[in-house]
Amino acid sequence: MSQHFDAVVIGTGQGGSPLAVRLAESGRRTAVIERHLFGGTCVNVGCTPTKTYVASARAAHVARTAAQYGVMIGGDITIDMARVKARKDEVIEGSRTGIEKWLRGTNNLTVFNGHGRFTGPRALSIEASDGSTQAINADLVFINTGTRAVVPDIDGLERVPYLTNSTILELTEVPEHLVIVGASYIALEFGQMFRRFGSRVTLLVRGDRILTREDEDVARAMQDVFVREGVEFRFGAQISRAEPSARGVRVVIGDEVIDASHVLFATGRTPNTDDLGLERAGVAVNRHGMIDVDGQLRTNVEGIYALGDVNGRGAFTHTSWNDYEIIASNLIDGESRSVDTRIMAYAVFVDPPFARVGMSEEEVRKDGREALIATMPMSRVGRARERGETDGFMKALVDARTQRFLGAAIYGIEGDEAIHTFIDIMNADAPYGTLQRAMHIHPTVSELIPTLLEGLRELE
Repeated sequence: MSQHFDAVVIGTGQGGSPLAVRLAESGRRTAVIERHLFGGTCVNVGCTPTKTYVASARAAHVARTAAQYGVMIGGDITIDMARVKARKDEVIEGSRTGIEKWLRGTNNLTVFNGHGRFTGPRALSIEASDGSTQAINADLVFINTGTRAVVPDIDGLERVPYLTNSTILELTEVPEHLVIVGASYIALEFGQMFRRFGSRVTLLVRGDRILTREDEDVARAMQDVFVREGVEFRFGAQISRAEPSARGVRVVIGDEVIDASHVLFATGRTPNTDDLGLERAGVAVNRHGMIDVDGQLRTNVEGIYALGDVNGRGAFTHTSWNDYEIIASNLIDGESRSVDTRIMAYAVFVDPPFARVGMSEEEVRKDGREALIATMPMSRVGRARERGETDGFMKALVDARTQRFLGAAIYGIEGDEAIHTFIDIMNADAPYGTLQRAMHIHPTVSELIPTLLEGLRELE
């Protein structure tokens, strides 16, 4: 017999968990289904563990460069990878356990451990690890199943060990030579951190530059920093074959052979929609397997919603959380919010970090509108000079007619924080002069943004 709920949430990621709690607290009899680890990608194999590793890698980098600041450290700086991993595991466990306790301790909320699959519109079967099943149905269903790493089909790969963003987090020794396939955000974060851990790192880039979604000046500036730190790049590189070697893994790229101890694939992600039985519910997906949704995150089937990475409307923890806020506001608070009006913003947590909001310069040029642009090197920022970290620059783009920001980018020290000055002004729909005339605190990165805006000129 099927058990009925007012609402069911599939997945406990950054959008699913708070939504389940809000629904239950609103008086709806709610269920949440988790087939593996509570907290989803961010807590278990995404933001939390990787940023914990970034912190360890930066500590090593600061120690190695301490003499530049008059701080003398005797001996070589070495990495105890097992301790780095143990620290990461402790941080993850605290977050994961906290989320599970939060869900299980919420009144009116039932937690199911198992794999939920649709058997019809708003009807599901939950298969537990012991093989037992339970049938449930609901008036509302919310899909929050996230994505997983994609590994390309390469001849011989089935015979060699390889890593993804998940499995690399289980290493207890620093790789001697880490080859990374990919050149986007995940590849770059892992590339810099493992170089700082002491690995030789080689990035295999299919095209002619990294970060193809960003402006070329950003990509070139970041590449220069990586090269200075000893990261190697191979452009126009596509693996044709992989095979075991005495060192670990041998990859063949045309006429070139690279022997590495480890190979990491950072070549994109695919949605976890192929084993949900969506066809039995009639839920439409696009050619990439993402669930199609409207501005209120509704699928083509009445009563079924999709939030988080699985809907293709953003691939970040903060977009997943914002999805939850939009659904909760509309269903519980009686508002009418839409993801269509969301201003995209994100950061790449390399060092220095890169952050962007709104349109890039390339996108503005393609759009063809009359615009203003300003750029400023981080070497003009007092905070950057004082900290001895002057790499990068700031950039702002303004609509010449409306005086509103079109976008902004910061590649430089504390750029992931300073970008919020632009984010807030853009969400307030205020003219750029509002930010330009604000008094900021000295010495900070944000205080130079008004100075940056003084240099606005026509985008030619």
